[in-house]
Amino acid sequence: MTRTILHVDMDAFYVSVELRRRPDLVGQPVVVGGTGSRGVIAAASYEARRFGVFSAMPSATARRLCPHAVFLPGDHDLYGSVSAEVHEVFHSVTPFIEPLALDEAFLDVTGSVRLFGDGVAIAHRVRDLVWDRLQLRCSVGVAPNKFLAKLASKAAKPVARPDGVSPGPGVVEVRPGEELAFLHPLPVKALWGVGPATLERLTRFGVTTVGDLAQLDEATLVAAVGSAHGRHLHQLSWAIDDRPVEVDRETKSIGHEETFATDRHTHDELHRELVRLADAVAARLRAHGTGARTFQLKVRFAGFHTITRAVTVPAALQTAHGIVQALEPLLQAVDPSPGVRLLGVSASNFAESAEQLSMDDLLTGDGGVASATAGEWQAAEETMDAIRSRFGRSAIGPASAVTRDGLRVVRKGGQQWGPDEHPE
Repeated sequence: MTRTILHVDMDAFYVSVELRRRPDLVGQPVVVGGTGSRGVIAAASYEARRFGVFSAMPSATARRLCPHAVFLPGDHDLYGSVSAEVHEVFHSVTPFIEPLALDEAFLDVTGSVRLFGDGVAIAHRVRDLVWDRLQLRCSVGVAPNKFLAKLASKAAKPVARPDGVSPGPGVVEVRPGEELAFLHPLPVKALWGVGPATLERLTRFGVTTVGDLAQLDEATLVAAVGSAHGRHLHQLSWAIDDRPVEVDRETKSIGHEETFATDRHTHDELHRELVRLADAVAARLRAHGTGARTFQLKVRFAGFHTITRAVTVPAALQTAHGIVQALEPLLQAVDPSPGVRLLGVSASNFAESAEQLSMDDLLTGDGGVASATAGEWQAAEETMDAIRSRFGRSAIGPASAVTRDGLRVVRKGGQQWGPDEHPE
């Protein structure tokens, strides 16, 4: 049975959400992301893209390319809330949804065509509902598999050129039997897995389009880029992609990282940041009702050299105290004197937490912080969860995170685009 897969991609999602509350900026070059000198662009309006501004670009570069652009700080909590509303629209046409990010998802609508019409009709229905309910635009690709649906949604997008913005078709369909006619004229870099290094190798064989790649013998391709990668690219070049839409994608890790407005040069400074990040990671672990056994420390130095160090503990943890104890030896082994611009903490290898309050904890604990048991730390941090739930995230936190301006709160996704002008 031929599948009908949609790939829905919101158009300039973060910017579009911001323009709902700033309609005076509609039609102007607007950029969302880190507004500081170390910030990164999260999204750019199509008017900003006319000047070569794109996501993942350093904010400083974007300012040079488009000095008159309006820069807005990101609001991850708001985008997450709006994304949930977008997903309600998706659920109105199918239960088979695979989120890829806040602004895009795969939908398997194979079982919905009898109710709502063919894939194109469903795609237009989704676009209309998203606009009617949320005043946001999206582009939709329709195809027999995920790979082609994603390429089709890109072809449906608005296009920004120096002379103006073209709206784009909004919906593009790759019909069964027409897959190769759509795919083979595309540049080979359109394929998943063709980065700069792979592209350079393929260029040596005269490969510029997907059709050129398809004509290469699979053995030649394997010799050029490696066994697994070569077979993968060969299948994609013939539009072969049997992956299902994964409704229940497991969370593999939970983490937070932060780029600092000024470099950190001492272990004391980094320890304070470690405590803040561990507190945020632990709170999310408890919210998920799980612990973790593997913890990773990420350190990026002033020269952009990045290292990661990981430790696996015997029993799963879900308290900041436990995470800091696990990672502190790794941090102490790092020389911060060149300057640290980013620190990250992540947890994986999930398992039921062993940090539970036991009768032994109650009998032996003497109330001192230094001698507090794992169970007492668990109880204390769960109390913090309850306070934050009632009074907000800034109501309580580690003492080392308190500054003259108040508590420096780690927010999920809130600093992923770099620090703003005055974060500290």
